Amino acid sequence: MGDPKGFLKLTRELPQARPPEERINDYKEIYLPFPVEKTVDQAARCMDCGIPFCHNGCPLGNIIPDFNDAVYREDWSLAYEILKSTNNFPEFTGRICPAPCETACVLGINQPAIAIEHIEKSIIEMAYERGLVKPAPPSVRTGKKVAVIGSGPAGLAAASQLNKAGHQVTVFERKDRIGGLLRYGIPDFKLEKNVIDRRLAIMEAEGIRFAPNADIGNNVSVDSLNEFHAICLCGGSTVPRDLNIPGRELDGIHFAMEFLEQNNRRVAGDKISQDEVLMATDKHVVVIGGGDTGSDCVGTSNRHRAKSVTQIELLAKPPETRSEETPWPLWPMMIRTSSSHEEGADRHWALLTKSFHGNETGQVQSLKICEINWQKNTETGRFGFEEVPGTEREIPCDLALLAIGYLHPQHTGLLDKLGVAYDERGNVKANDYQTSIEHIFSAGDMRRGQSLVVWAISEGREAARAIDSYLMGETSLEGKEVSHLAFDA
Repeated sequence: MGDPKGFLKLTRELPQARPPEERINDYKEIYLPFPVEKTVDQAARCMDCGIPFCHNGCPLGNIIPDFNDAVYREDWSLAYEILKSTNNFPEFTGRICPAPCETACVLGINQPAIAIEHIEKSIIEMAYERGLVKPAPPSVRTGKKVAVIGSGPAGLAAASQLNKAGHQVTVFERKDRIGGLLRYGIPDFKLEKNVIDRRLAIMEAEGIRFAPNADIGNNVSVDSLNEFHAICLCGGSTVPRDLNIPGRELDGIHFAMEFLEQNNRRVAGDKISQDEVLMATDKHVVVIGGGDTGSDCVGTSNRHRAKSVTQIELLAKPPETRSEETPWPLWPMMIRTSSSHEEGADRHWALLTKSFHGNETGQVQSLKICEINWQKNTETGRFGFEEVPGTEREIPCDLALLAIGYLHPQHTGLLDKLGVAYDERGNVKANDYQTSIEHIFSAGDMRRGQSLVVWAISEGREAARAIDSYLMGETSLEGKEVSHLAFDA
């Protein structure tokens, strides 16, 4: 334990963001530099609890009190060794994770929680700065070849772990760049793409092969996978939930990922065909869906200089603080204001979208909405809603962005041709990550459904363990539970 009285003497402090009026002029990450001594102070607040609930709150099982203590002592090398033992990509989670570890922090019962996510990011950035992040190719190769299909966080984590075990790994990606959701789903102002490229260079130097523009089942034959001893499906949950209401066929209504991917390509320097340009400039933008993807659409629309940005959500407005229904250490259902919301957005909850309306050329111009009341059925325990009479109205809408989640992975093409079984939700059915076909495994959103990046990394790591066991009869790869004894100072 660093400072036994640290949590009594110090309070939570995080890096400040650049002013909204400044940061909406670019796509750079929004946070200002934070002095190292302040990060050390934040680590000093960790109480080294007898039962560190933060471990359980983190899907990766990060050994948080141990790396906090190392940061307090400014032993950045040890802090990095502890962190990388459970997390392949802390530079990603340290930027875009909602930090369920922090909501499970014991100190968070009656004080602001430890700034775990910031400390994690500080450790990995210090490790890069000091040259601690180096390629570590395996000393021995097993002779086994594994295909990882999908280069998002699950696929990259699986590839990293399988390569560590000595297998020859090839990562196939149907798009033109590696990174999946990290590359094309998350705006640069949250995750600049040089952060991804920096990690990919390390992975390539370790012997992992990357094959972009490889849409297996379409431009690449499924038979080409026959040379691999095992396959890991990590293609994500890519079929978006639609909003089938009157007027859906009008122009100007798009899925959120169309909007976000095109903008990320634009920021990367890609030329966008004039016929396909999707911009929010001078438009009344309505983002339908109140989650993180919707928030990303808000931030991007603000950078386009939209005339107005409105975000609407079907569910009722969450409470301002943790409610009795989600007590510590559970993930609290409470209102969250992102940096994008701070930049400007008109947010509404408990609104039902009823129909889109357009002009004579087929362009959407407005959206009809009404307020609803959510009520719990005392017999079934389920919630339902009813419309509030007299609240129906139209709001301006030149561009509608649907950010209401994903149903399941794409079945046509690869999955149907492989013949893997699906579960009741349409995801790839897998028992201990192994699908209905013995040598084929699955991880991430493709297996568990739409989830968080940190869960995808966890899934990729665990799938790698299952594949290594399948190929070799046993595995030496680390699981979620990593012994603290390896890091005793």
